[in-house]
Parts: sequence; C-alpha cells; structure tokens
Amino acid sequence: MKTRVITAIIALAIFIPLIIIGHLPLTIAAIALGIVAMSEILIMKKMFLTSFPAIISYLGVAIMIVPSNWLSFLPGHFNRLTTFYLMIMLILLHTVIHKVRFSFDDAGVVVLGMLYIGMGFNCFIAARAVNFQTLLYGMLIVWLTDSGAYLFGRAFGKHKLAPRVSPHKTWEGSICGTIFAAVILAVYLYFIPVGYHSWLLMVLMTILLSILGQFGDLVESALKRYYGVKDSGKILPGHGGILDRFDSMLMVMPALYLLGII
Repeated sequence: MKTRVITAIIALAIFIPLIIIGHLPLTIAAIALGIVAMSEILIMKKMFLTSFPAIISYLGVAIMIVPSNWLSFLPGHFNRLTTFYLMIMLILLHTVIHKVRFSFDDAGVVVLGMLYIGMGFNCFIAARAVNFQTLLYGMLIVWLTDSGAYLFGRAFGKHKLAPRVSPHKTWEGSICGTIFAAVILAVYLYFIPVGYHSWLLMVLMTILLSILGQFGDLVESALKRYYGVKDSGKILPGHGGILDRFDSMLMVMPALYLLGII
C-alpha cells in the first residue's frame, strides 16, 4: 500500500501540471504513454518490442494520437486515415513475409491495439484542446467512479459484477461508484459548465460515461485474463502498467467525442 501511495503521489505531481499546461508538453506525454501502452499489449502477446510489427505499431499509435495539423507535412492526399492504413498494409504484408512467426491473428491484435490506444489518447488531447475544464470533467468521471467503486465496494460489496473477468468488482461498488461520480460532478457542472448547455442532460451523460468507464476497466481486465497476466505492465509500482491506469479513460474520452462534448 505504501508503494502504491508513493507512486500515485509522484504520478499526479507530474500528470496534473501537464494537463494544466496542455499544448505541446501534454501531446508529447500522450504519445509516450500511448507507445508504452502499445508495448504492454505486445508483451502480453509475447512479441519482441523491437520487431518490425512492433515499430510499425508505435508509429501507428503516434499517428492516431497527434493533432491533425502535425500531419500537414505529408504529401498530396495523405492524411491521418491514409497514413494509418499504410501502417496496416505494412503489417499485413509482414504476415506474408514472416507467416511462420507472425500470423493474421497477430496482425489483428496489433491493428486493434493501435486503434484502441491511439483513439483514446487522441480524444484525450482533443478534450484539452477544448479547454482544461472539459478534460478535467472527463478525468474526474474516471477518478471518482474508480474511487467510489473501490471504497463502497469494500464496505458494502456482496454481489460479484463479473467474476470471470474481475472477481473483486461488485454490483454495489459499481452502482455506488457511478452515483458518487454523478453527485459530485453535478455540483462541478453547475459551477463549471461543460459540453451542452443543459445541466440535466450533462448529469445524465455523466452517468452514461461513468458506466462506459467501468466497461473500459472490464475490457482491460478481460484482456489480461485472456493472456494470463495480473497487470498489463510494471512501469508504475503498485499500480501495474499504463493500460491498468488508463483503461477507463480509453473508453470515456472517445465517448466524449461521440456524444459531441468535445
């Protein structure tokens, strides 16, 4: 527990100033986090981190994360989509050249990982580009839901939420976590309007996003269980890997975009 607390304090001391500053420092941090998260998927898949598909996956994640204006140097009709598809073509070609060591299933994992991680951190950057309050709103959904679910789940949890995926999560913790986030963010939204002008609509969206964030947590838990690992990585002592810490965010931030909040 001591290690977990110390890691959290150090991480927040670095992360909070970055989201306040935004712009280039936050974008660079998001790219770095995205590449580390991608490497965690590759490790779970038992792929070499310096292999050709691994390097292409890092490039693909970076292309998905960076703002569109960063790609303005590309020639002609190349944009984010066409450049990303070029990465996919290279990965698919690799299944032919090294078909014994790199299968179509491997290619699918790499491509899905690039999209999953890249879009999550891209929308994270997009939320900060709107304003600090919007990004903070999204992060508070994740943090408050997670904290509420943990505290209330430990105190009152009796009924397992998804025992085959995450045996420690309970329905009581999940529901209370969402209520906890919704109540606190209802106050936040009253004083700091974010997204739509309707306060009630934004409170309802907070509930939806809180639930989606918990699904993001379960998706990552299912991924780890499939590959038989406890944590996605070891970069954060006491907390696991980047995917362990940003799993809910990777679902919430794209949802903010799809709902028209960013």
